[in-house]
Amino acid sequence: MKIFEIIGGLALVSAITAPKSKGQNFIKTNLITEREVIEKLGNRMIEYGKEKGDPFFIRDGNSILKSDGIIFVGIKEWEPLGLNCGGCGFDGCITMKDMKKLRDFEAPICMFRLLDLGIALGSIVKTLSIHNVDNRIMYRAGIIAKEMNLVDLNVLMAIPFSISGKNIYFDREIPKV
Repeated sequence: MKIFEIIGGLALVSAITAPKSKGQNFIKTNLITEREVIEKLGNRMIEYGKEKGDPFFIRDGNSILKSDGIIFVGIKEWEPLGLNCGGCGFDGCITMKDMKKLRDFEAPICMFRLLDLGIALGSIVKTLSIHNVDNRIMYRAGIIAKEMNLVDLNVLMAIPFSISGKNIYFDREIPKV
């Protein structure tokens, strides 16, 4: 087993054990350390950035190409918390049947389930950081992974990570498109 798989696995434990609303876990994770998959994702992000004229996809794609692993974390199926709080923007609790594709993700989703996702993200990056592993939460890598069918989640983020002498996720240049 590679060190990337061990540390990535420890980070997944953090997502699983992170506090959740009502103690219900709807958080899903996926760890990728296969070089071929990482390269396909990074290259597709760069290609997408060139197609759309978005330099941030190119910048993040270049970072993905230098990464040792990627953790995807998100939500696929969920139940509303049942508080009727209106945090999702609707009067009354929404359900999965109310969801529809809106640009990059399906929505709406119960606000508390999204808060659970945020706590899981924080727990993952904390665990990586405790082990001195550089990482970055990336929205763009998540949506391209979804486009490529690397993951099947309604809403997700990617956390690429790297073990190197310098943090590859900072001091990044934004390329001209």
